[in-house]
Amino acid sequence: MSEASGHRGFVIAVCGLRAEARIAARSAEVKAIAGGGDARRLGGLIQEQIARGGKAIISFGIAAGLAPGFDAGTCIVGSEVVSASDRKRYAINRSWTGELRSRLVRVEFAPIAGVDRPLVATAEKLALHGKTQAVAADMESHIAAELAARHRLPFALLRVVADPVERQLPPAALVGMRQDGEIDLAAVIASLARNPTQLRALMGLAFDTKRAFAALLRCNDLLGPRLGFGDLG
Repeated sequence: MSEASGHRGFVIAVCGLRAEARIAARSAEVKAIAGGGDARRLGGLIQEQIARGGKAIISFGIAAGLAPGFDAGTCIVGSEVVSASDRKRYAINRSWTGELRSRLVRVEFAPIAGVDRPLVATAEKLALHGKTQAVAADMESHIAAELAARHRLPFALLRVVADPVERQLPPAALVGMRQDGEIDLAAVIASLARNPTQLRALMGLAFDTKRAFAALLRCNDLLGPRLGFGDLG
């Protein structure tokens, strides 16, 4: 995490992977956390950063595509968050969101869903899109949005599609994230050894994810030291 000046507060970037958090932490007034797919742990990390002076929360990272036409590398500024489990909807900060949209090039503006587990199959991605109208999904946004609302903090979303709706996740991709948000290469290799036929799908996912991270890095660099947020006070 980057060091932010204590008297000014800082923006909390909520991520799933450490690789996402490392990108967000390039911004001088941002502290980035990685949940690693553990909702309870992520909630605790967010609460900890709020207590330390976090003044705004952004859900930041890659996401699964839910609708046709959202290719790998598509940047999405969220218009709202929809929790897939209970359909609860969370609002975004309009001023901050407007700043994100004005600074980024070729960005989509649409709802994003928060899910409690990875979406594997095309059919379930399309089904979630049909139920919520969300065009992408991740495992952190609904948690971040709920805590932002509870603490009355500004909230925004920036997500980049890594696996488009037509891409199904191979088993090796589902075992690859550790609780700290790092990639568990040993688990990935073991999964491949058990089922070598998934190698092609895994390579395709890796290519798409590389495109997504490149786009996320470009977005981060365009948004400045507070990821587009205004005066921290």
